[in-house]
Amino acid sequence: MNRLRTYAQLVRLPNVFTAFADIGLGILATWQLTPEAFALGELGWVWSALFLMAASGCLYCAGMVFNDVFDLEQDKRERPSRPIPSGRVSRSAAAAFGAVLFTAGIGFAWLAGWSSTAHSPLTTHHSPIYIACLLAGCILLYDGWLKRFWAGPLGMGACRFLNVLLGLSLAPNLGWPWGTHLALVIGVYVVGVTWFARTEAQMSSRSALAGAAGIMAIGLLLALAAPVIVTEFHLDPYPSAFFPYFLVGLGFLIGFPISRAISRPTADHVQKAVKQAILGLVILDAALASSIAGIGGLAILVLLVPALYLGRWIYST
Repeated sequence: MNRLRTYAQLVRLPNVFTAFADIGLGILATWQLTPEAFALGELGWVWSALFLMAASGCLYCAGMVFNDVFDLEQDKRERPSRPIPSGRVSRSAAAAFGAVLFTAGIGFAWLAGWSSTAHSPLTTHHSPIYIACLLAGCILLYDGWLKRFWAGPLGMGACRFLNVLLGLSLAPNLGWPWGTHLALVIGVYVVGVTWFARTEAQMSSRSALAGAAGIMAIGLLLALAAPVIVTEFHLDPYPSAFFPYFLVGLGFLIGFPISRAISRPTADHVQKAVKQAILGLVILDAALASSIAGIGGLAILVLLVPALYLGRWIYST
C-alpha cells in the first residue's frame, strides 16, 4: 500500500479527475450539439468516451511524472519529501513509468477513434490520436523547458486547451467554432492558475498573484458566452438559466482562498488557493456542460467526490 501511495503522489492522483472533467465536457457537448457523431441506436460511443477518459488520464499522469523527473534538483531544495528526491522512486524508474503512461495514453486515443469508426458508418475518426500526440508533445515541452520561462503558464494553458479538444475529437471539425470556445475558456483559466502557482513553494509576489487572479477572472468572463452556443444551435435555452449562478458560485469558492493568498502570500496560503482553483476546474467544466446539455451536465460534479477524498491523503500541488 505504501508503494501504491508513493506512485499516487507521483502522479498527483486527486488532480487526474480534473482531466476527466475536461473529457466529460467535450463528450456531453458533442452528444448534445452534433448527435450525428455517434451512431444512432448504438452504445459504441460509450467505449469511445471511456477510451478518451483513459487517454486523458494517462497523459495527465505522465505529465506529472515527468514534471518531477525534470525538476529533481529544484525539488531537492524546495520539496524534498516528494517521491523522487526522497529516494522512494528512482529517477530512471519514474522516467520509465512516465514513458509507459504516454504510450498508454496515445494507445487509448487510437482505440477511441477506432471504436467510434467501427460503430458509426457515418464518420471516420482520426482526430483522437492526432490530438493525443500533439498533447503529449506539449506536455513534454512544458515539463522539460517551457515552464522555466515567462511563457510557462501559456504552455500549460495550451495543454488544457488540447485536453478539452481531445474530449471533442469525435465531433466533426472538433466542433468548430463552439468547441474552440469551450477549450479556450478552460485554457485561459488554467493559464491563470499556473501563473498563480509559479512560486507556491516560497513567498510569492502580491502583484503577480493579483495578475494571475485577473487571468482566471477573464476565463470565467469568457465562459459567460457559452449560452450563445445554445441559441446558435437552436436548442432549448432554459438549461442555461442557472449557468451564471454556477459561475458566481465558482467565483466565490476560489475567490476567498485567492484573496487570502494575495493578502498573505506565504507558501501555505498560496498552495491552498491553488488546490481550490484546480478542483474548481471540475466545477467550471460542469457549469459549461450544463449550459449546453442542461442539468445533466452537472453529472461531471461527481468527479469531485474521489478528488476530494483522495486529496485528504495525497497532495495535489
